[in-house]
Amino acid sequence: MSFQLPHTVTQANALQLQKEGLLNIASLGTVNCAALQDFDSTVLTVLLAWRKKLQADGRFLVVEQPPEKLKVLANVYGVSALLGF
Repeated sequence: MSFQLPHTVTQANALQLQKEGLLNIASLGTVNCAALQDFDSTVLTVLLAWRKKLQADGRFLVVEQPPEKLKVLANVYGVSALLGF
């Protein structure tokens, strides 16, 4: 089972999305980005917060189907390796 990111992740909904993911921690190990199209760097904050929580629980975050723009943003911010890109 995986957690599906929505079409849009921006500052407007990032905090709510982060909370939603933490409430669904059982399905959070794998995050599917297939629907993600409209986003900014706040999506990295959300993914890294989830990664931190999972790591504290001895689990890993797997990001599936990241769009190229997300990979570029992660590289620019120096977090590509943390997200497995």
